Amino acid sequence: MSKRISIIIPVYNEADNLQHLYEEIRKATSDLRKKYRFEMIFVNDGSTDNTAKILSAWAAKNKKVKYLEFSRNFGKEMATTAGIHHSRGDAAIMMDADMQHPPNLIGTLIKKWEKGDEMVIGVRKTGNHETITRKFFSFVFYRILKKIGDTEIIASSTDYRLIDKKVIREFIKFTERNRMTRGLLDWMGFKRGIVYFKAGVRRNGNGRYSYIKLLQLAVSGFTSLSYFPLKFAGYLGIIITLVSGTLGLFIFAEKYLLKDPLNYAFSGPAILAVINLFLIGIVLSCLGLITLYIGSIHQEVVNRPMYVVRKKKNF
Repeated sequence: MSKRISIIIPVYNEADNLQHLYEEIRKATSDLRKKYRFEMIFVNDGSTDNTAKILSAWAAKNKKVKYLEFSRNFGKEMATTAGIHHSRGDAAIMMDADMQHPPNLIGTLIKKWEKGDEMVIGVRKTGNHETITRKFFSFVFYRILKKIGDTEIIASSTDYRLIDKKVIREFIKFTERNRMTRGLLDWMGFKRGIVYFKAGVRRNGNGRYSYIKLLQLAVSGFTSLSYFPLKFAGYLGIIITLVSGTLGLFIFAEKYLLKDPLNYAFSGPAILAVINLFLIGIVLSCLGLITLYIGSIHQEVVNRPMYVVRKKKNF
């Protein structure tokens, strides 16, 4: 029997792009259908435009178009997770709906998978349509994560990737809610291959990932893939204790033992005020870092479902 490939597409207000995306995927997989069976899993992440109407109509006409609809917007990471949970293919390909992940690479991803790669990662080349700000923050994010993370993350890697069914089987066991899907997949290991691509220009509408959402994703990535921020608070506390202790001994010796030979004229209130303000700032910084982890712990303990499905078709 031919192998089944699930194509997972999280969708949020992409009604204007869906028809073109569908046609491009059909075109990219036309020659591959002799050897593989394809299914498209669209996950509607609480869209407010005509996305639901379009996808429902497609699912009603074509059993190979599978449709999940969330009860509200839960975010792209949850939509991607839901698609993986409902995948029944021998492999799954995840891609965005805005045409920035070129469908014509589907065959290349499958070829590398057939050669033995259990995960084939799409790595984005820098595109001219990307803003300087986004390029800069992307560069900084991956550089920091590479330095402090406990997981090897490939710079400029994307959610556009193919994963084998054994990866899917293990991914389903993950339960955390603050998640960066690509980070969790990389954490798992497995044999990885890389396909480079140049992201296309968004066909219609504006990007759904604002800088605030990107920042939230970055924070989730840092806290879920590295304990360094939490350790950093301890390291910083030790450094500040040593520095402030040394400074205190110096002031004490210079002012009280040596009777101020350097004429620094340290006043008691001034010394106390500076030290207090400095240490209070450090304490607050450390507490801010620790609260990131406490917040994550709280969400895990509450144990709410990661997403709520209002409707599903063809599953």
